[in-house]
Amino acid sequence: MFNTPFVLLFALLLTLPLVILFAPRILPPKRLTISLPDELDDLALFRRAVTSTVHRPGSISRLGATNAKPKIAFLFLTNTDLHFALVWEKFFNPVNPSNRKLYNIYVHADPDSNVKPPGGVFDNRFIPAKKTQRSSPTLISAARRLLATAVLDDPLNAYFALVSQHCIPLHSFHFIYKTLFTESTRLSRSSTRFTLPSRRLSYIEVLSEEPQLWDRYIARGKNVMLPEIPFDKFRIGSQFYILTRSHSLIIIKDRKVWRKFRLPCTDVDTCYPEEHYFPTLLSMEDPKGVSEYTLTNVNWTGSVDGHPYMYTPDEVSPELIRRLRVSNSSFTYLFGRKFSPECLLPLMEMADDVIFRG
Repeated sequence: MFNTPFVLLFALLLTLPLVILFAPRILPPKRLTISLPDELDDLALFRRAVTSTVHRPGSISRLGATNAKPKIAFLFLTNTDLHFALVWEKFFNPVNPSNRKLYNIYVHADPDSNVKPPGGVFDNRFIPAKKTQRSSPTLISAARRLLATAVLDDPLNAYFALVSQHCIPLHSFHFIYKTLFTESTRLSRSSTRFTLPSRRLSYIEVLSEEPQLWDRYIARGKNVMLPEIPFDKFRIGSQFYILTRSHSLIIIKDRKVWRKFRLPCTDVDTCYPEEHYFPTLLSMEDPKGVSEYTLTNVNWTGSVDGHPYMYTPDEVSPELIRRLRVSNSSFTYLFGRKFSPECLLPLMEMADDVIFRG
């Protein structure tokens, strides 16, 4: 007969490989949290951005331009190389050189991902970044960092478009700029400065009747979000959006709602903070100022593990681009997501004749 210590040792040696193999599948994955130094760094950045708003959009720019026009700040949030940098390069460099003064670019790249700057219009556009992880509040922090940097950098940034490395433009820059500004921007005849109307919408998806709403609400615990965020105020929406400057300031000023969303989730399968924080905050602070729909077309048919459908090179065609533009709102979709990196070549082949002709 084997003695007990020998049996226990043998059983341990036998089960150890099984534990190593299956533990990652059984135990919940560890999620990044916001460290105190990172939080303090962000707060300092946010304060600088808020105090810089003495330069209101519509005033003469700090560079002394007398014909200043509002700009779009394009915010790229990525943890891989910018696969479609060449497509965006064409988008940002239209035939009319004057359009080049109407945008700014800012890129937040996860420092652990070794993203290679593609050069061109993206040169020197990478901002100081921190680690990000899905199903954690770090993606909220990264987006707020981008917004604050863009607010601080240029007082003429009036719209802030957050996109990913898998996004492509579905129209020319001129079309997108005209869509966002022409109908709502008024030029003063008595001044070289432009003025904004009292109401300009942000384009962000805001959903309040989704079947998974309750499960997502209690992802940190049943009563954790109270009292600041009762269930009837909780919203779901898209991670990517186009915000006005005033709404960007609401986000970087916020402390109350952020204190709840920065808490770690106990159920990571229903926890997507970046899809909840922005629509919840803006619908609480200014429900009439948001469109409740996004201008980025995302196909959730056949989604896997919370990821949307990804288009492949065989699917890329002029018909696909035209189909992705079609929207149920009064606006066409301006951006499309999600494309595999291998789609670059077919997209480039039809960029001039299809994508940027409309």
